[in-house]
Amino acid sequence: MESGDGYCDITVEIDESQLGFVIELKYAENAAFDTACKEALQQIYDRNYEEQLVDDGMKTIYHYGIACYKKRCKVLCI
Repeated sequence: MESGDGYCDITVEIDESQLGFVIELKYAENAAFDTACKEALQQIYDRNYEEQLVDDGMKTIYHYGIACYKKRCKVLCI
């Protein structure tokens, strides 16, 4: 679903708890996990991906940047 200025990879709404999640995935070139996670989180903010969750009444919204490289991944959450 489009939200803000584009499409994020995954959004989740838990209506009963007014809880939302915005998840952006990136490929971690050369296993640069920290850089890719930060880029994913920055994209969430730059493109305002949480806008639809706010419009739907979500009070708490978590942002996840996930970086993947081969069989490994790293997750940052704000």
